[in-house]
Amino acid sequence: MAEFPDPDDRHALADDCRRCPALVEDRECISWGNGPLDADLVVVGEAPGYGDPEADRWCGGNWTGLAYTSRHSGRRIRELLADAGYGHGDCYFTNAVKCFPADPDDPTTNREPTAEERANCRPHLREEIETVAPRTVVATGKHATQSVLAMTGREIDGFLDAVLSPMDCPALSTTILPLLHPSYQDVWLSRLGYTRPGYVDAIRQAVEEC
Repeated sequence: MAEFPDPDDRHALADDCRRCPALVEDRECISWGNGPLDADLVVVGEAPGYGDPEADRWCGGNWTGLAYTSRHSGRRIRELLADAGYGHGDCYFTNAVKCFPADPDDPTTNREPTAEERANCRPHLREEIETVAPRTVVATGKHATQSVLAMTGREIDGFLDAVLSPMDCPALSTTILPLLHPSYQDVWLSRLGYTRPGYVDAIRQAVEEC
């Protein structure tokens, strides 16, 4: 079982943020990064989901104010990295966009954040990465990877080809390691030729090479 983060590890960069009116309307609270500020890894997701307000602790960042604390994605990515040797004290978890982006047709479902919303939140993400100064930025999923690379003026074609391939990032003084988003891990692992244990071993090896 993944360890739930201590609320005192919540690294709020502002008391409030109203740069994105639609996100302000959609969110319950801002989902700030959490974890030690000297972590080896900064783990970046795209944006918090709606979450489950009835869940016991693992309600999701939209309700807890702590990134990657949902029952599904939050626990899964924390357990995956812990199995690879990077546990609770080694990882700082955050999102490229800090607020839940609701789908207009279903307010409990995510939509993709807009380019403007990503740009508005990018200074927060950059500040987190520069503060932690990690060995590696682990970007979970295509959109998170694109958001991190956008800070360096780079783009990526063929996300699946980039999974587990470290990319030097001098502009952020670190290395970027794209991983599958935990919500789609079961779908893509076998297609990429991995079992879960093999994927864990590959993550461990990739981080060691960073």
